[in-house]
Formats: sequence, structure tokens, C-alpha cells
Amino acid sequence: MADVDVVVVGAGLSGLICARALRRQGRQVRILEARDRPGGRLHSRATALGVEVDLGGQWGGRDHHHLAALIQELGLGRFPSPYDGDGVFHWRGVRRTAPLAERFADSLLFFQPSALGLPPREVSEALRLQAALDKLAREVPAIAPWTAPNALALDQTTIAAWLDGQQAGPLARHVFRWFARVGGSGGFELHESSLLHLAWTQAVAPQSASPEDWLVEGGMGQVGRRLAAEQADALRLRAPVEAIAESAAEVRVRHSGGEELRARAVVVAIPPALRLAIQFSPPLPPAWTAWLQRAPMGGMVKVLALYPEAFWRQEGLSGLGIGDLSLLQLTADSSPPGGRPGILASFIAADAAAHWQRQPEATRRAGVLSDLASYWGPQAATPTELIVHNWNAEPWTRGAFTSFLTPGAWTAHGPIWRQPHGRVIWAGTEAATRWPGYFEGAVEAGLAAAAQAGAWLGG
Repeated sequence: MADVDVVVVGAGLSGLICARALRRQGRQVRILEARDRPGGRLHSRATALGVEVDLGGQWGGRDHHHLAALIQELGLGRFPSPYDGDGVFHWRGVRRTAPLAERFADSLLFFQPSALGLPPREVSEALRLQAALDKLAREVPAIAPWTAPNALALDQTTIAAWLDGQQAGPLARHVFRWFARVGGSGGFELHESSLLHLAWTQAVAPQSASPEDWLVEGGMGQVGRRLAAEQADALRLRAPVEAIAESAAEVRVRHSGGEELRARAVVVAIPPALRLAIQFSPPLPPAWTAWLQRAPMGGMVKVLALYPEAFWRQEGLSGLGIGDLSLLQLTADSSPPGGRPGILASFIAADAAAHWQRQPEATRRAGVLSDLASYWGPQAATPTELIVHNWNAEPWTRGAFTSFLTPGAWTAHGPIWRQPHGRVIWAGTEAATRWPGYFEGAVEAGLAAAAQAGAWLGG
């Protein structure tokens, strides 16, 4: 007799949502989490200024309907992301302020192109190639990107090589580098992934759909804590899963605490790269292992700078900063509606993150403060509190905010992507076909896995 109906591996948002849905079906569930806390990439902390800030994800999008419904069900409030005022575009040592475009499709990375004061030919080229990417994205099927027109050629061509073929200039390359590093795609460089993968990310998680549209009052980290509190009786922390062994009648799950659970099905809701640390019996098929080996986590460091107030608002600025500075790829106003305290969220991604984390602490801090000052002036260099969270150093994440695929992986191994392995079902935001890499994708994948497990278990 099985101990439980389903073991859920991972207490991030996707795993917690899956377990919650299964329990509402009347199933017996055990959740095993490797960390000493639930939530995964839902992670927040208190600050000296008396507010909580999100060290992981924090935004919801305009059509993140599952996430919005969850926030409402949990009794949490939302407020619009503050984008009023001009943004800052930093390019080749020059700081430019410009209004944001009404539509992303008409913008140069959110900005009104004509207001940036950049050479018209360079702007025209960047917009042309951005439109070409958008056209490719419309041709890529969300569920089966390997079936897109010319999929093999697109998947064997790195983004960098494609830009070389287009004779792209520095500004156009910067646009594509932004998409790869922080535009919802996963913290990678242009030479590390294929044009097919980049087009797929914009097909399933398009920047044009305003994925950073709203914030949660008190921070998104509350979501993980509340979902975990609802299921405290089923949750085991500090329990990294070491082995999953299947037989015709059941599946046995062993974690490092020495406990072995018997279940009728297992949902694995952790990033692809971490699944390689689990010993599966029978072993995963070679195609599955090959796919996992080609799905590394992106490199990402999150920076939060806190000030007594959002001083940039007094200057008619929105807090949105994008540029070619050495570290910070993006800044965004994450302050409460009243602007007290003022909070700027920033990101160091991909190779910049790899280089930064090798530096002495004083050098790392000085570099971050220098970039903040370049975007927002001298006042930005003296925050009341500077919080830096290196997701690459988290052993149970190894990067953020999602994984990416190396060239050739989709067309060689893509069909295995979401297929169950016997009684093992996959979840996590990386398993979503809509908004992967976002909390919306995590919720959707968790609900899908619960439905799949429920169908497997039957009445």
C-alpha cells in the first residue's frame, strides 16, 4: 500500500500549486523541498526601511490570469507598476532621457525611437531586425517549436551568427542582447542559444504583452509562504530527493533525510538542470538526459537599492533604465505606490554576472553603485540599503529566472520536453507552454501536472 498518492518534488510556486490542486481532488500528497524554506524563486526579505522586497520574481503581467486569480484568492492586493515619466537609455557613455512608447512593437526597447537622438540609420536597422524576430516568433508553435518552418536551420544558427549574417550594427546587437539577457529569456549570451529558441521565448512570453505590468502589495514572497502554510502538514523541508525508483505498482522516492516514500505517482517540479542530480530507476531515456544536459540555467543576480523616497519621480522619471553599462542591464521602479521608500530593482545577467561574481566584494559593490549613478545621478550611489542576491550561488536553483536551450537542442530532443517518464510527471515554470520563466508559467505548469496526475490516478 502506498504511503501517499503523489509525491511532489520541489516547493516552489509550481510544486505548491500542483500539491494544492491535488489535495483539493482529495489526494494524499507529500511535498519534498531541498531548501530550508518553501517558495523556490518566490523569495523575499525584510529591509531596514520596514518593507519586504522580492529577491526573486516580483511582477505579474497583463494577461497573467492564473497568477492574478491566485493573488485575489489569497487576499493580497495589487498595484500597477510605476512607469509614469521618462526613462533613461544609456548608450556609449551618453545618458539619454526619453518617453516610453505606447506599444512595445513600436518601441526601441520600450522607448520612443525618435526621442532617443540616435543615428536614424542605426535605429531603423534595430527596428527592422526586431520586427524580423517578431515575425519569426509568430511562426513558432508554442507546444512544438521544432515543427516551425525552417526549424532545423534556425535551431542550428546561434543568435550571434544570425546577426552576423544580417551585418547587424552595435545598436541592433544590443537590442537582441537585451532580449537574451533579461527579456524573459533566461540570462544567456547571443552565442549560447539559437535563433529558434529566442523566437520561441517571444512566442510564449512576449515582451509586447507587458509581463511586468503589476506588483503585489507587500511583495510576491507572501504567495509562497501562504501556500506553504496551507499545506504545512504535507511539507518536508531540507529533504532533497536523491532517488526515484518505479515499478509496475508504485514509485519509491528517497530523500537525503533517509526517509523513503511510496506513492502512486511523482511530480518533479524543479529546474531541468537539477533533475540530473536525481537517480532514476529505470534510468531516464538517453533523449531525456541529453535534453536536460542542454538546458542550463541562465546567469542572474538581482540588485535592490533602497532610498528614503523615489527621488527620480520628482524629476519626472519612471525608474526604467536600459543601457550598455558594464553590469546593470535594466533598472525598474519597484517602490510602493506612494514612493516611500524608493526601490530600484536591477539585474546583472549572463557573462556580466559571471565576471562580477569573481570580483572582491568591494569591487562588486562599487561597480553596482557606479552603474546606478550613471542611470539616476549621484543620489543613486548612496542608497540607504543595497541588497544583492546572487541566484547563481543558490545550490537548489543555480541561476534564474529560467533555463535556456543550447543550439540544436529543440530539433534534436524537443519532442521529449514534456513527456512523462512512467509515473513521473514534470512541472516547474520551465515545463509551461505559456509564460515559461514567469510565475504565470509556474502556476499553469503546476495545474497541468495536477490534472495529469489526477487522470493517471483515476477515481
